[in-house]
Amino acid sequence: MPTEILMPALSPTMEEGTLAKWHVKEGDTVSSGDIMAEIETDKATMEFEAVDEGTIGKILVEEGTEGVKVNTAIAILLEEGESADDIDTSTSAPEAAPAADAGNEAASSGGSEAPAPAPAPKSADGNRIFASPLARRIAKDKGLDLASIKGSGPHGRIVKADVEKATAAPKAAASAPATEAPAAPAAAAARGPSASSVMAMYEGRDYEEVSLDGMRKTIASRLTEAKQSIPHFYLRRDIELDALLKFRGELNKQLEARGVKLSVNDFIIKACALALQAVPDANAVWAGDRMLKLKPSDVAVAVAIEGGLFTPVLKDAEMKSLSALSAEMKDLATRARDRKLAPHEYQGGSFAISNLGMFGIDNFDAVINPPHGAILAVGAGVKKPIVGADGELAVATVMSVTLSVDHRVIDGALGAQLLQAIKDNLESPMTMLA
Repeated sequence: MPTEILMPALSPTMEEGTLAKWHVKEGDTVSSGDIMAEIETDKATMEFEAVDEGTIGKILVEEGTEGVKVNTAIAILLEEGESADDIDTSTSAPEAAPAADAGNEAASSGGSEAPAPAPAPKSADGNRIFASPLARRIAKDKGLDLASIKGSGPHGRIVKADVEKATAAPKAAASAPATEAPAAPAAAAARGPSASSVMAMYEGRDYEEVSLDGMRKTIASRLTEAKQSIPHFYLRRDIELDALLKFRGELNKQLEARGVKLSVNDFIIKACALALQAVPDANAVWAGDRMLKLKPSDVAVAVAIEGGLFTPVLKDAEMKSLSALSAEMKDLATRARDRKLAPHEYQGGSFAISNLGMFGIDNFDAVINPPHGAILAVGAGVKKPIVGADGELAVATVMSVTLSVDHRVIDGALGAQLLQAIKDNLESPMTMLA
């Protein structure tokens, strides 16, 4: 029997992906290890290799299709002696919807192509129903059957005006499981207003509809879950940077011949890694019904990229020199912006750093990245008046930091000890080289 090639899970958290590009076509022969396709996950574009030998009998999912669930059949592989006639087409994956055309009501300001919309609905006789994404959403919210609506757009395409004029005609009861109860009001409120109700608010206004890619969907889902399920509390300290800035300048002069230039962020990474060793009970993650206390300091650092962010992890950061951390961080950040990181490079860790000081932000509260126990939000270093040890006024470069803590993992006093250790390391930077 022909073999189904399934959408792979390219990371432990992957639930769906975009089939970005096929490297094979129907009729091609493949061997184990051959690159068959490129799959976009929420974080990266990765190559998908063949694991068996055979001939591509049928491609079930076209390239560019978004939201392909893991373990969905994407192609059929024929072994020796099998032919395309042996393929049972009744199990083929659903077709992708046609690309948006002039009938799409959403205003557009650029020439870039929108991501492929969701699969198009079909009528009772199996024919495709062509409708704009907005029309489909409105019909779904109003409980309308698109098969009963006549389209006035190009080539009979159903557009927004057609759906709004249609008389409510609920879909057949068989389209939803009989055991499925309607969403509770509280659950609906948690999800927020529907797409069509929000778009209705801006009827007549000029806007561009931006589809969510896998990364944006994952960020929205994980951070919503984090804020709703993690009991955050916040600890704030001011850290004086003058000694660090002077020490950094001296080190950079000595390292200039090697082409190394240390950033303040490199010192922050090292300070946090050593603090986790000094306060080992805080070097922990939440694992559902237990905590895991890590031995090494695996520190994640948020890197902003177009459309989202990565948190690559610097493993064993307490063991590495400042110059090694600096080089590794530059490499990870560059590959993160190119979406070339492997899953093991951005998963794991027990602690994260988010630095918006370089954007002029004085202070902010960061959302914990589960399962981490804490995240340090770093603001800009600014000149401020301070009261010295002798009681006299002076001016110092002060950086405001906020430690967001998961109270299930770290209690208040323990979090205070961790933040004090970070502050001590940064205000006495030479001790980090001991």
